[in-house]
Amino acid sequence: MLGAAIHGFFLAFGLILPLGVQNVFVFNQGAAGRKLRRALPAVLTAALGDTILIMLAVLGVSVLILSWAWLKIALFAAGAVFMIYIGWTIWRDASTPASAGATGLPAKKQVVFAVSVTFLNPHAILDTVGVIGTSSMSYTGGAKWAFTLATILVSWIWFGGLALAGKMIGSLDQGGAMLRGINRVSALIVWGMAIYMLYTGLIRN
Repeated sequence: MLGAAIHGFFLAFGLILPLGVQNVFVFNQGAAGRKLRRALPAVLTAALGDTILIMLAVLGVSVLILSWAWLKIALFAAGAVFMIYIGWTIWRDASTPASAGATGLPAKKQVVFAVSVTFLNPHAILDTVGVIGTSSMSYTGGAKWAFTLATILVSWIWFGGLALAGKMIGSLDQGGAMLRGINRVSALIVWGMAIYMLYTGLIRN
């Protein structure tokens, strides 16, 4: 069981580490909110969303769902549209005068955006299904649950740490110039991912 847990921990860490829309969004909420509790809706929603995806992957439900070609195309299209909108929102926040102060998105909007970047991100879903779901098939019984819980634990630790890192950087940026720069770069990254998603999901297929 310990070996399965270690395998799950490092596997999930390797998947979540690369820069992605979820990471950008959670980090930005930590930086913009200045107080860690303001980013909690984004952190909890992103972590809970990952938990659901991992459980579906391990149980094999997501493999069945993604076997429908039309659903994959719809997922790519919807995901790209949401990412374009999220990128615009982040860019608009970067244009807010420093004197206005940065408070991050309202809780309800954080939840909606975190849900969209989790469940409308086909690449993240495919990684979860193809890597974590497939790897879990090597284990049974207690070892399988140890593997699953370890991968879930990584998400909760990672998103909490991202928000904390954002908050620390945001607190050092008294004038708001650094945060505005981070937001503009983040918006460009999100837009780039949206374009790539449209290409891979709609054009290349």
